[in-house]
Amino acid sequence: MRAVALRAMALLLAPGFPGIVAAGTAETSAASPTPAPPILSSVPGESKEARDARMAWWRDAKFGMFVHWGVYSVPGGSYKGRTGYGEWIMLHGRIPVAEYREYAKQFNPVKFDPASFVAAARSAGMNYIVITAKHHDGFAMFDTKASDWNIVQATPYAKDPLKALTEECRKQGMKLGFYYSQDQDWVNGGSAQRGGHWDKAQDRDTDEYVDKVVVPQVTELLSNYGKDTPAVIWWDSPTLLTRNQSTRIDAVIRKLHPGLIQNDRLYWGRDEKGKPCFPGDTKTPEQTIPAQGFPGRDWETCMTLNDHWGYNAVDNHWKSTEIIIRNLCDIASKGGNYLLNVGPDSQGEIPPESLKRLSDVGKWMKVNGAAIYGSGATPFGNEAGSYVTVEKDGKSRKVFKPDWEWRATTKPGHVYLIIFKWPTDGKFSVPAFSRTVTGASLLTDPHALGEVPKLTVSQDDKGVTVSGLPAQAPDPIASVIDLKL
Repeated sequence: MRAVALRAMALLLAPGFPGIVAAGTAETSAASPTPAPPILSSVPGESKEARDARMAWWRDAKFGMFVHWGVYSVPGGSYKGRTGYGEWIMLHGRIPVAEYREYAKQFNPVKFDPASFVAAARSAGMNYIVITAKHHDGFAMFDTKASDWNIVQATPYAKDPLKALTEECRKQGMKLGFYYSQDQDWVNGGSAQRGGHWDKAQDRDTDEYVDKVVVPQVTELLSNYGKDTPAVIWWDSPTLLTRNQSTRIDAVIRKLHPGLIQNDRLYWGRDEKGKPCFPGDTKTPEQTIPAQGFPGRDWETCMTLNDHWGYNAVDNHWKSTEIIIRNLCDIASKGGNYLLNVGPDSQGEIPPESLKRLSDVGKWMKVNGAAIYGSGATPFGNEAGSYVTVEKDGKSRKVFKPDWEWRATTKPGHVYLIIFKWPTDGKFSVPAFSRTVTGASLLTDPHALGEVPKLTVSQDDKGVTVSGLPAQAPDPIASVIDLKL
């Protein structure tokens, strides 16, 4: 993952920032989503019915926890007086291999408690976890025979945390996925990474690296943790691996775990017909929410809670609970999942600031989760905002300007209106749509409102209006009206 080191970048990515360009979206009207593309899948020739069944749990889950944890948590983002580093500290600091290996001798996460990791995810209302089994520094957070650069052999901890986490997730019914950096590897000698090699100790034939490190380690990850784990394999950052090398990696999945959910980052090349060679199952926008989502595709926005993926001891630029909840609602309204990151420290503890935010989001989810879990995208399409033309340096371009008044999600028999700006006149209206609304209620604790309001609904070819809303919003961040169909 890329470290987001600048506060300005974080502001650009925050909800409500005016005039940002939504990454990966066409410059078309937000009211006219692009047609659904052909089915893209990690399973060649898979039918829509088979894909729907395979992806069902992931689509219903909606909210997951990303965990970036490794030996880079030891320096905690600091190297030679600079403190802006994260999990990319080895590359950004050009740290020699021998020097970087010394950090492993200080990596002893004796406070790691797998139950606390699962509890943190549960507290937020999350339904799955994806943890870094190996990041770009090549350090394996599991017991591997393919390299001695791993937590069992290279650290005083000498235990496999993925095994303990797997057992705890299974015990608590939490899905667990593994992130694996298959291409960049700054210690074991992966492909030429962005920025180039800076130490001769990194030199290695890439074919040998794939066959002697990647294939064996992926085999271990798919063989040593039970039939249900991993539930997801999360590849990252393909740079120079060839199609043939990527095919050898993919062959391990096909042999050991056919149908395993994969993201779209194994290999970004296309075949002779211009189609993605390895499209995966999920698109992965990073640190941004596409203006229109990806109609017809499964997708997942991954984001940090502060400005770094890996632990940074001085990074206190935390997203507010309001921003996190609005992000979650925005993503769900566009048919996506939200993978929100935590970066444990070298002791194995998730920072308290992260835990507090997760807990606060969980309180909202306990009341309003019906509008998120298992939901489908909005039936309207205009509420997220619109494209506007801006002039800069004599050139005009269209950018997406988000609107933070409301969002909508759907389920059979329901449309959920998630309102950020509560109306002052007791009425809320939405555009017309084809289904007949038979009633409306609030997703809230009725005791918190005192007297339960009696909502009425009027509907015509101009739209739907809900009347009788209380003067005060049931929730200060986002309140939900459940329209019954």
